[in-house]
Amino acid sequence: MQKAWFYEEYGSKEVLKLGELPIPSPRANQLLIHVYAAALNPIDFKLRQNRLSSLDFPVVPGCDVAGVVIAKGEEAWKFQAGDEVYGNIQNFRSGKLKQIGTLAEFTVVEENLVAEKPENLSFEEAASLPVAAQTAVEGFRTADFKKGQSVFIVGGAGGVGSLAVQLAKYFYGASFVTATTSTGKVEMVKKLGADKVVDYTKTAYEEIEEKYDLVYDTVGDSRSSCVVAKEDGLVIDITWPPSNPKALHSSLTVSGEILENLRPCLDSGKLKAVVDPAGPFDFSNVVEAFEYLETGRARGKVVISSSSLHLATAITCNANNGFHQHKN
Repeated sequence: MQKAWFYEEYGSKEVLKLGELPIPSPRANQLLIHVYAAALNPIDFKLRQNRLSSLDFPVVPGCDVAGVVIAKGEEAWKFQAGDEVYGNIQNFRSGKLKQIGTLAEFTVVEENLVAEKPENLSFEEAASLPVAAQTAVEGFRTADFKKGQSVFIVGGAGGVGSLAVQLAKYFYGASFVTATTSTGKVEMVKKLGADKVVDYTKTAYEEIEEKYDLVYDTVGDSRSSCVVAKEDGLVIDITWPPSNPKALHSSLTVSGEILENLRPCLDSGKLKAVVDPAGPFDFSNVVEAFEYLETGRARGKVVISSSSLHLATAITCNANNGFHQHKN
């Protein structure tokens, strides 16, 4: 058995329970991951609130993971026991989500959905990246963004927005990057690489004179933000449904390959993980972490560290790709 956070009914954060559930077994193409860190995303609480789909209970929330491979299925070949990996375990286009997410001691994931963890990133930093990075990349792909174009990013301090600013500047070669945020986060977004930061509490979209090739809206405000797009410019909205019917909706493609493609920027330090300074939250404080996430005020990603669990449990792999637990 393993410790896990789960819910058995839809509702607010109060339906979350900390208890014990069976450890999942990896299928042929899957890895069994010892979770060292996880990150929270809005989809986690939207699913819990039954806004998106019907789920089979009990549900362990969580998509983002960073951890260590301890076992694998017979068709998995890329990674070995002991490898440090990170990724998004939930393939939203597969038709059915996994019941055991990443807010547990162990989880399983298809091998092609994870990538090797960069050595210069902590587990907490790595766990903050997958969903946000995959979402950010998909937006630029949907827009067919070209080097030398300009971009206006709505929500530059959020999980997706903070990466979109960096990707626009250092990965896609944008000629000019503008991002919006609130007063207290202006300096943070400047440090991420934005050429100009608009404080939305002081400046309305209509007051912005510049026009942009791409408006990349991460907060669902495309009905209003569209006014800063050029006449032939595009508006991307990652929320569903977009508030502007003319905006292009962008979701995400879940793939370890996307994370691998970003590896040079991560290794060089040009692309930085943005972990909200309120965390990382301890595994025992998941309810408090969700409460914080649901305020909508997070800077970057809200991360959960499982380090306290590792003090109590040591994992040893055996020759048959199995494992047993030794209580210290």
